[in-house]
Parts: sequence; C-alpha cells; structure tokens
Amino acid sequence: MSLDLRTLDEADLPEWLRALNNAFLMPPTISPEELAARRPGVDLGRTQGVFDEGRCVATFRSMPRELTVPGGERVAAAAVTNVSVTATHRRRGLATRMMAHDLAAAKERGEAVAILVAAEYPIYGRYGFGPATWINEWDVDVPRAALDRRWAGPAEGRVDLMTTEEVRKSGPELHERFRRLTPGAISRDDRWWDMETGQLTFPSSPWKEPFYAVYRNASGQVDGLATYSVTEHRWANKFPRMTLETNRLIAVSPAAELALWRYLFSIDWITELKSGFRAPDDVMPLLLGDPRAARVETHADFVWLRVLDTVRALEARTYTGAGSLVLDLHDAAGLAGGRFRLETDADGRASCTPTRDDADLSLDIAELATLYLGDESVRRLAVLGRVTEARPGAAARADTLFRTPRRPWCPDGF
Repeated sequence: MSLDLRTLDEADLPEWLRALNNAFLMPPTISPEELAARRPGVDLGRTQGVFDEGRCVATFRSMPRELTVPGGERVAAAAVTNVSVTATHRRRGLATRMMAHDLAAAKERGEAVAILVAAEYPIYGRYGFGPATWINEWDVDVPRAALDRRWAGPAEGRVDLMTTEEVRKSGPELHERFRRLTPGAISRDDRWWDMETGQLTFPSSPWKEPFYAVYRNASGQVDGLATYSVTEHRWANKFPRMTLETNRLIAVSPAAELALWRYLFSIDWITELKSGFRAPDDVMPLLLGDPRAARVETHADFVWLRVLDTVRALEARTYTGAGSLVLDLHDAAGLAGGRFRLETDADGRASCTPTRDDADLSLDIAELATLYLGDESVRRLAVLGRVTEARPGAAARADTLFRTPRRPWCPDGF
C-alpha cells in the first residue's frame, strides 16, 4: 500500500480535518463555515498528513509557544497537537514518522523543547517525552466546606464582575504577568483570547458566555481573573442545588488568589464547586474550614515535555544553589543526547557544556524531561531503575538542584 506523508497545502486541509474528526470520534463532515473558522489557526508549514489514495489517514501539527521554566525565563517550544492515526491504518509507524519529522524541524528552528498533552499515557515516552506537569481537579461539597457564607469581600482591594469585552482588553496583560511567575505556563496568542471571549466561535461547538470575576488590588490593577459557569439542577423541596465550574483562575498575588476563591464559595445557591484543572499543590482545599469537603475527582499527568536542545534548556532555568553534575543522557533519536556538565552558582544560574568526564547520573532523555520543571524526584526515578546513580550521593545532589518550592502548573491545553 502506497502511503504519502507530506506537509499540507491549502487544498489538503478539508480532507485533513475530516480525518482528524474521524480519529477523535467527532462528526466527520466539515462545513464551509467550520473550515473558514479553523483555517487561520492552522500553520500549514507545521502540519502533516498521511494520505492513502487521496484519503487522509493520519494527522499531526505543531505551533510555536513559549514555556516558562523555573526562575521565570521562557524557552521556545514546539506545541504538538492533533496527533491521530485512523484505526484502519494503525501499527504502520505513521505517528513515529510524523513525530520524527516535526521534532527534527523544531530543533532546526531553534525550539529548545517540544510539549504536548497526551490523550493516553503510554504513547509518548517512546519519542523521548516525559510527564513534566500534573493536574488535580477537586469537587467541593460547598455546604460542608465550613466557610463563613457572610464574607463581604477582601479586606484590601475588591472583586468585580467583567464583560467579555473588558476581559479581552485586560486579560492578556494579566496572563503575561502570571506566566512569568508560573513554571509550566505557556504563552497565549490573540486567537486564544478571541476564542476565550467568544469573538471567535465554531459551528461545531457553540460558545456559551461564562461569568468573569476579577480581583483589583488597592491601586486598581487587575491581579487575578476567574472564569466560571453555572449549571442548575432540580431544586427538590425548593432547596437550592447548583454547580459552579471554575473554567480558569489565575492570579499574580496570594491576596488575589484567595479573594477569588472566597468569592466563588460565597455565591448564593451554589452547592457544588468544581475547581477545574489546578496544580496538585493548589492552596484551595486548605482554604476551606473542612478540607475533606474537597474530593479529588482527577489526578493525572498533563503537559509532557521533550528536550531538543540540552544546553539551551538546562541553562535557561535556575537551580537551588551552587553545584555540579555530569549527566549522561541517552536519546535514541539522536536529538539531544550526550554527556554534559551542569554547573550552577550560588544564585542558581547555570552553565551546561559537553564533557568526557565520568558521569554522575545516567538517564534517558525522557527522564530529564520529567525532572526539568522540578516536579519529580531523582531518587524516586532511581528506585524505579529509570536513573542510574554512577557516583554515590549524586541523586540527592540532583534533587537539591532541580526541585522547586511549588509544583509546576500549566492552566491551558493546546
């Protein structure tokens, strides 16, 4: 069977979208209106398809993003998405071919890492990706939360409701401040904000306007934004029963974060609050008078990362104090492997250089990805046999250098 893997041109896109919908079990027909809405969001030069006698049977694309790393620096990232192989063409190496092409092109462009959100856990380790951030989602029984329902607002600053137009103006600046403070966060482009505020909609997924609440500090600056929606259930015996879903909540100060959570918990008639995807160490459950009221509904991997340029990636982030490690990195794809000396100074700034010195730690490039944002323990991986400690004490030293005070978090899918 002759299979043609190629970068898309304009005429390929309708068939490519049909294949994507088939693979993700959505209605396959693409209307002209849907095509027109989706076309500006697809960079054809970064989009691949596999075609069998003109029929698209596999899809893949990536887009440029910036990823915040510990210390606040941002690195160029290839955000991989829309990866699919139609069930009729499985186990033929199509995803492997597309991935190899995209990662090589990303490295050539100077993107230090690739990132993706994995639909299934076992798929992407074979390509050098490792889970770099995790998420929790809490379902809170509000009457059991033991919070004072008479809360009348923050002691300083204020919480206000905003319109979509106001959020479209002030949201991007707030997010830029937020992502500089949040390892794991990624950039958002204008198209993201247009979709978030209903300025761009798709016929296949009608937009429902949410509520927007912002926290303004004492100077009037917006320091936090919560986006939420509400679903009403039957009021048995006239008792209120409504569910609030927190679509997003970002904040650049503890005062903003706590004030927005307190606001959400104080809304009349809400009996259940769903937190949305949060960092696993989010403070919200500990804000409650009874943290048992917050039940973990989801705990799962989220952003997976693949190092493409080891020197650039390791030098971009900061570390905890001064130290030195020689890392022997194995990369079957030949993109980022080798032996490197990582040197950090007292301020946590790093230099990374190739070396022939004996290794302190030996690991696969996927394990470096898991460690990169500070979310995993070297010693845990060593127990699992995924890191080899060649020099006694090296794993403990690496944990000291790589770990961060808070866990990394990405609030956005892509």
